[in-house]
Amino acid sequence: MTPLLMLLWIIVTSACALGAAYYARRYGRPDALAALYVTLVIAANLVAQKIVGYDFGVATLFAPAATLFFSTTFLLADIVTERFGRQETQRMIYIACGAQLAFLVFNYLAIHAAPAPFYTGEAAFDAVLGAAPRIALAGLVTFFISESLDAYLYAWFRKLTEGRHLWMRYAFSSIPAMALDSALFVVLAFAGIQPLIPLIVGLTIIKWLVGLVNIPFMYAARAIVHKAEVL
Repeated sequence: MTPLLMLLWIIVTSACALGAAYYARRYGRPDALAALYVTLVIAANLVAQKIVGYDFGVATLFAPAATLFFSTTFLLADIVTERFGRQETQRMIYIACGAQLAFLVFNYLAIHAAPAPFYTGEAAFDAVLGAAPRIALAGLVTFFISESLDAYLYAWFRKLTEGRHLWMRYAFSSIPAMALDSALFVVLAFAGIQPLIPLIVGLTIIKWLVGLVNIPFMYAARAIVHKAEVL
């Protein structure tokens, strides 16, 4: 994947976050933010098995295909914390965890359902979704830990800086949370299947790059949900 395509992917996903932020300002509710949050989490479970090469010219990093859009969950969580507080973010995390558990159940039922006699895609279906339970379980554990850490650190930095320095609390909450998420997820999901160190390094760096690109989107989201506030 080329840098231009990566940037386009990040911008499109982050633009959806701004649309959800507008909904939050207009209706005073985090529904759209939570819906997009859960959508990204479930989509990540579906496509995380595919490993993609991210070509930066001087080096190519390898990470799951879900990395670029899953990283935006940290942006969404911070938008909710900024506007509605940490408790609302934690509720959103619980909802996403419940959705992942439901996905595990539905995925299991679909895999073990007897196919129709004329259905010829069973092998491909099992190959794609067969590893999903392990990936979803790994994602569930690491997701809860890393997203909860991000919400806690964001709220703590916001209190520490008295609401100033938005970039600082966004960066200092997301950077450690993303690194922890990458390391835990790769070990739990791919140990014995894929090479771990290249995936951890690639996943972490790409998430940090997404976080860097998302800083202006975080400022834009705050301007949307708190239109009258000075940034």
